[in-house]
Amino acid sequence: MITVKDTQRATVRVSFDGQVIKQFHGPNAKDRFENEVRILRHLESRNCPFVPQLVRINPETLTMTTTNCGARVNYLDEDRCRELFANLEEYGVRHDDPEIRNVTYRQQDGNFCLIDFEFAALLDGLSQDHSEEVTPASPIALSWSGETDIGSVRKNNEDVFLGLSIEAEEVHHLGRIGEAGAEMLEKSDLLFAVSDGMGGAMSGEFASRIAIEKITLMLPPLLKLRSKGIATQFENALTALFAEIHKALLYLGSSYQECRGMGATLSLCWFSRGSLHFAHIGDSRIYLLPAAGGIKQLSEDDTHVGWLLRTGAVNEREAKSHPRRNLLQKALGAENQFTTPQVGTVECRPGDRILLCSDGVTDAIYNDEIPSILAECPHGITPARHLVDKGVERSGRDNATAVIVEVR
Repeated sequence: MITVKDTQRATVRVSFDGQVIKQFHGPNAKDRFENEVRILRHLESRNCPFVPQLVRINPETLTMTTTNCGARVNYLDEDRCRELFANLEEYGVRHDDPEIRNVTYRQQDGNFCLIDFEFAALLDGLSQDHSEEVTPASPIALSWSGETDIGSVRKNNEDVFLGLSIEAEEVHHLGRIGEAGAEMLEKSDLLFAVSDGMGGAMSGEFASRIAIEKITLMLPPLLKLRSKGIATQFENALTALFAEIHKALLYLGSSYQECRGMGATLSLCWFSRGSLHFAHIGDSRIYLLPAAGGIKQLSEDDTHVGWLLRTGAVNEREAKSHPRRNLLQKALGAENQFTTPQVGTVECRPGDRILLCSDGVTDAIYNDEIPSILAECPHGITPARHLVDKGVERSGRDNATAVIVEVR
């Protein structure tokens, strides 16, 4: 344990696992402790990415443990410093001391962060006694459908999709079709994933199933910790999960000749308390279809052609016919060196839909066609089945898989 600050108001130490422990003492210690906890909880509810996140609190000893936001900054342009504190106000908080001494640099993601909120104030007309009013409400319900198809060319299906209900003590596999009401969402997190395997013989099919099994094993302990009052660090948890899957696939690929080169894409959505946390690697995709209409691709294709599309070097039509469109730059396993996933969070609103799908669905379907295809879904057929059928009908060269989740 390293002491980094020891004043009349607080002692701050950094543990050997990198967490920050702050103990309040001196004048008005209890009030300052409660205010900083309140402010950090408010910022977490707003998904503010550049402040510490609470890990645990101890009101008896006036001690709080948070994530580490890096080292204090010695020099920063004044305009950039003002911009950081102005950005904080967009999340409903005004810092009482908007100076460089409260700015840190987090090397792991290259971001400047803000710290020390014991005297900060809530904005937007929110009194400190009613800060819970800004906590996003859980959706009334979620409904979902999932489907996979071997296609018209492949001899085996290397796609897998997963639906889980995760509680503190147990995991339940969800069916292809289902719904969860407010009572279920209050005590459970719901998770959906799509994985597309790759490799010779049957190793691609094996790889995608390993990815799904690792999810089932690794995530429930995090919910158990949260039930004890320890905040879930979604970005860290998902990054660690992807690293563990990558490690397992590399090990099998190096141990068995028939598994050499095996790998998998993975697109994952974790619904928790009104928010969607997602992680992605490869060229399967995650889309948001907002209630107001339209479609937004949340994930980025980890291919050279995907990069060309994002930079405007090619359009969507040219990308779909590009000879290198299926060459992955990143995937789990497959002897890849770079495996850090894309992670993010969006707030769920009633009427929103989330689509996870493999590239067999989008091979011959353009992004802006997806909302209209789903709108034409015949009665008695699930949205996922309808979209998969349309993908196979237009192309069928690859396995096609889709999971569609609707917020209600």
